[in-house]
Amino acid sequence: MKQRIRYVLADDQTQLAWAEMGQGPTLVKTATWLTHLQYDLESPIWSHWTRFISDNFRYVRYDERGCGMSDWRSDDLSLARWIGDLESVVAAADIDRPFALLGMSQGAATAIGYAVRYPQRVSHLILYGGYAVGANLGDDAQRREFYHAVMEVVVMGWGSSNPSFRQLFTSRFVPQGSHEQVAWFNELCRQTTSPTHARALLEARGNVDVRDLLEQVRVPTLILHSSHDQIAPVSQGRLLASRILGATFVQLDSPNHVLLEHEPAWQKFQDAVLEFTGGHRGAGAPTTGAATLTERERTTLGLLCEGHSNAQIAWHLGISEKTVRNHVTSLYRKIGVRSRAEAIVLARRPPPDIH
Repeated sequence: MKQRIRYVLADDQTQLAWAEMGQGPTLVKTATWLTHLQYDLESPIWSHWTRFISDNFRYVRYDERGCGMSDWRSDDLSLARWIGDLESVVAAADIDRPFALLGMSQGAATAIGYAVRYPQRVSHLILYGGYAVGANLGDDAQRREFYHAVMEVVVMGWGSSNPSFRQLFTSRFVPQGSHEQVAWFNELCRQTTSPTHARALLEARGNVDVRDLLEQVRVPTLILHSSHDQIAPVSQGRLLASRILGATFVQLDSPNHVLLEHEPAWQKFQDAVLEFTGGHRGAGAPTTGAATLTERERTTLGLLCEGHSNAQIAWHLGISEKTVRNHVTSLYRKIGVRSRAEAIVLARRPPPDIH
């Protein structure tokens, strides 16, 4: 997998590292912890996520402030700051049309805040393992106490060569992880941020509260959540789904906060995302005259058959509406039709029998 890493200055002069890879409609992932733009490509935890998304989208992601390749600053970790950082990355990526927005874990709060502020910019909102209210503010006293205990352990042992301190934290992310996966995650903790910043980042996550924003979301929303997630209980996913108008909820059979590649739940996640964004090609693919069309024209004709407008096709292909009109005109000429309806009829006509 190849990527381009760049930097952008946030409005408080914090340097944010962001990367893009892949082609097609744009999908932006809000920052979540723990990530490192460079290490993630070879990670047994994150590489299959990166591969899937970049195979189907122009994938834009970034390391949050205080973490990874971005500046290790944690003096302001408010929701407003996280949304501002996302704004900076979107501007740097020069995204000129509505895009899909993926918010994972605490990144769901950032994605929700951005979608409420800029509904015209977000075509699809995807929330995975997200929560509306952090562990410090919830009603579950046991969850609050455990979260505070984890933060204290982080301060004592995050930078230690003994991984047992960090494993208290990482084992809850991937309880079904192999020895290699858990060991990699433990080492990522030490290389991604300092003990001081780790505690600040954890505390900020515990103080998340976007309940008041949920009913203001006005973009198509897909919510996916693991059934036995130890970081964000499935009840948090259900809360999001019950308060966001028209949201679709998909429960995944997994105990892992970060889905692993071998899990059936990972395949279900991929299928749900592709279906939601229109990335799955179905029975509408052209069967007549396809040999005379370019790959882009064949894709355009398939999307026409599925009932997409020129604007929607432009989003799927990551091109302008004007370019879509040019493709449509060209393919009409090549297959000898004069309208969208004629093109669809011809494309769906079964091929002639050859004896």
